[in-house]
Amino acid sequence: MTEQAEKDIDRQLQQIALDHLFIDTLETRNSDRLDFHEVSVWAVKSALIAAYQAGRQAARQG
Repeated sequence: MTEQAEKDIDRQLQQIALDHLFIDTLETRNSDRLDFHEVSVWAVKSALIAAYQAGRQAARQG
């Protein structure tokens, strides 16, 4: 995988985390308060669906 492809994936995962889980960053910040989040099961499901759909779209393009 190219470096650009990895950056694109990271950007897309970051956007899914923000849109569905309301998590500002996926970077480790070495703080339990900042690195662990309580999220609803419906938000997790929504994020998983978004990731699945992104994967399907990438497979069609690739």
